[in-house]
Amino acid sequence: MASVSEKSMGEDFVETAQSPGAAQKEAEHETMRDVIRNARLATEKEHNMTLLQGLKLYPKAIAWSVLISTCIAMEGYDISLVNNFYAFPQFNQKYGVPITAADGSVSYQVPAAWQAGLSNGAVVGEIIGLMINGWVSERFGYRFTVISCLVLVAAFTTIFFTAQTVVHLQVAEILCGIPWGVFQTLTITYASEVCPVALRGYLTTYVNFCWGIGQMIGIGVIMGNLKRTDEWAYRIPYALQWMWPVPLIAGIMFAPESPWWLVRKGRLEDAKRSLLRLTSLDRDSDFDADETVAMMVHTSALEQKITKGASFLDCFKGVDRRRTEIVCMCWAIQNLSGNSFSNYSTYFLQQAGLSDDKAYAFAMGQYAINCVGVFGAWTLITLGIGRRTLYLYGLAALFTMLMILGFLGLASDRNAASLATGSIMLVWALCYQLTVGTVCYSLVAEISTRRLQIKTVVLGRILYNIVGIVCGVLTPYMLNPSAWNWGNYAGFFWAGSCFLCFIYTFFRVPEPAGRTFAELDLLFEQNIGARKFASTSVDVFAEHIEGDVVKNYRDQIAISSVKTEF
Repeated sequence: MASVSEKSMGEDFVETAQSPGAAQKEAEHETMRDVIRNARLATEKEHNMTLLQGLKLYPKAIAWSVLISTCIAMEGYDISLVNNFYAFPQFNQKYGVPITAADGSVSYQVPAAWQAGLSNGAVVGEIIGLMINGWVSERFGYRFTVISCLVLVAAFTTIFFTAQTVVHLQVAEILCGIPWGVFQTLTITYASEVCPVALRGYLTTYVNFCWGIGQMIGIGVIMGNLKRTDEWAYRIPYALQWMWPVPLIAGIMFAPESPWWLVRKGRLEDAKRSLLRLTSLDRDSDFDADETVAMMVHTSALEQKITKGASFLDCFKGVDRRRTEIVCMCWAIQNLSGNSFSNYSTYFLQQAGLSDDKAYAFAMGQYAINCVGVFGAWTLITLGIGRRTLYLYGLAALFTMLMILGFLGLASDRNAASLATGSIMLVWALCYQLTVGTVCYSLVAEISTRRLQIKTVVLGRILYNIVGIVCGVLTPYMLNPSAWNWGNYAGFFWAGSCFLCFIYTFFRVPEPAGRTFAELDLLFEQNIGARKFASTSVDVFAEHIEGDVVKNYRDQIAISSVKTEF
């Protein structure tokens, strides 16, 4: 039987052997408390940050986001070219077929099948690019991916410039669509990840402004070449696509990487350096980069707890299934509410009876409104009107105007009806850009989880493009005089589609305005209904978190402590 002294020695030995583990556990708890404390402070600061404070603290983030978002202008430029070239006499004579009218006059038209093929060629390429982006950007980073795609755009533009047949144009549209597909999602994701809550709605919706700028430049270039009768009338617009990549590459080479992406990769020191490059600390002494990194760590750990994987398949599992559905539908609604109809505005107005110059003038006005409408949407957001509210009321207004467009087809005075149609389309464009066209970019960036954001937005944009293909096939047939020739009556079709979009939005689209990413994660995890999102309170710091990202945070703290000691 062991003596009392032997027992005592044994107990002391056990206690001594266990103490390192207990000390390590206590250190882990202390690190977790630091994460939560710093994350809470950063979250409170973001909630209390005003628009003016955000502008003062994040001017560099705004500049970098604006620069990268400008990439989307290239897509807007080309889309406006291909859709408006169908009403361009020189283009039709080169790539179209002769059509003999009843009075014996001969004109040229690109057949409806090729119109659909060219418009959808870029969409097919974009779907390929979107799928590639879901893997490439998350693996190699946003900056590398954008620069690589800009190089591809410069190379593929050569095919446009030298195209001799409509088949060559089709190949060019598909190939250029690949980098454009990457830009469609990467620009929005980068904008949402480099700015605070106060600026998120503005920088994500700025992407739509860039789209409008590209379209307006495109239609302006076409109008400037209307009087030319040679092949340069359509080759000059294609050649001007080379003006985008080089200056953008030169600027983006120096852009900071997304701090959220760096945190997901466990590169916390790099994330801190990126944050410091995105902010101007001399303008706000209250900002603490370590607190913001801790908030990103906390949010990423919370998402690891909610979402086990990070593949495309995980977008359709558990809580993320609902988020993926909403993001996909928000994108699809852009086309289903009649936007694909308005993309053919010049061709539509020409078929409605307007002369070439007046049709292009109306289109120029529409694209200018697209740009101005973004600033109008910013004003509405600043006034405190939520994303969900703007989407709902916007769809109601678009439905009304599409019905009016349809009824104008019944008018006997076609000249007056065509002018009225052009005017209604301008008002439609303004309403669309004030609401659905602009706010969609903010919704898809906010509703998706950080961990699956790129893949979720990619899936949404793929659905947008698939719907765009269907609409791109139907619309030329609706408007082409050699096909269905619906004219104004096409407005009734899109009004019905728009009404269904209104019903979906009312029941399914929530209000994300003013919420941090962690709060949105918790609202979705608790399965809060769309109409109760704005009024529900959540405490993200009451949740227990763990995971690789927290372990990386502990390791970084330990390394920093060792460096300090030496």
